[in-house]
Amino acid sequence: MRLVQFIAENGKRRVGVVDGDTIAPLAGVETVRELAAIAINGDMSMIEAAECRLDEARESYDAIIESGRLLCPIDHPDPAHLLVTGTGLTHLGSASARANMHLAASKAADETDSMKMFRMGLEGGKPMSDEKGVQPEWFYKGDGSIIAAPGDDIPSPSFARDGSEEPEIAGVYVNDPDGTPVRIGFVIGNEFSDHVMERQNYLYLAHSKLRACAIGPELLLGDLPGHVEGVSRVYRDDQVLWEKAFVSGEENMSHSIGNLEYHHFKYDLFRRSGDIHLHFFGTATLSFADGIQTRDGDVFEIQAELFGRPVRNRLSVQAEEPIKVRVI
Repeated sequence: MRLVQFIAENGKRRVGVVDGDTIAPLAGVETVRELAAIAINGDMSMIEAAECRLDEARESYDAIIESGRLLCPIDHPDPAHLLVTGTGLTHLGSASARANMHLAASKAADETDSMKMFRMGLEGGKPMSDEKGVQPEWFYKGDGSIIAAPGDDIPSPSFARDGSEEPEIAGVYVNDPDGTPVRIGFVIGNEFSDHVMERQNYLYLAHSKLRACAIGPELLLGDLPGHVEGVSRVYRDDQVLWEKAFVSGEENMSHSIGNLEYHHFKYDLFRRSGDIHLHFFGTATLSFADGIQTRDGDVFEIQAELFGRPVRNRLSVQAEEPIKVRVI
């Protein structure tokens, strides 16, 4: 089952189940966050909570999109309570492109830190159920304010050296009243990053990740298959500039999803009751690794059949903003 959030013709927010080219609205809930609370409090799955609220009415999916009424599949009324984070070097094959970006000038180095971390994941990223695996690379992207809505521009700041796509699956979590993280589903997303800045120095990775991102437009409920296939594209002037297939899912990863989740939520500050977490699981496919240099107006499209409609956003380079600290 896949859910969307949208604005109905009467101007009210709705949650709906994707049914082919139509959306079946759910009765009595306006947000996925509300539905998650019902499922948590009722000790039921998200699918069960949705099925008992299905409305007989149907709305045209295309009409919702064309009228600009499609929303992100998850949000919070206070964006500061939705944290966007992620992890890298988690996919088989992901280390080579990263390592090439971070090769030391000295040929005496045996291997990069990226390759060492990737090997650690291969050796200890999928522990037995009663064990704790090796911790992955981790990064912070921002809060809910950085998520671009379906079809909206994805902004790149004036000081960025680059802005390009990363096709990834992300887990969506809501912390219950006791502070226990509850995974409510998965989304396909564009974990947009500045790879030129990252390549300058690996210690700039934190800066390179403080960028916008895009997800959805559909929230996948239930389990994630071990093997997921998709296609990532970059368009320029309505023509495909670059296209490449990508794979994800645990069969194609050096870490288990459970291990990534443990090493994120082991921190107390990420288990605050009521907070929402969007956690990207990494990728091995980048247009940047193939020499593509994006520019203002390029369009990113990331699609995987499992997740329904693609996530599609136009790159928009922002004007420079003067920043001056006021002293009082």
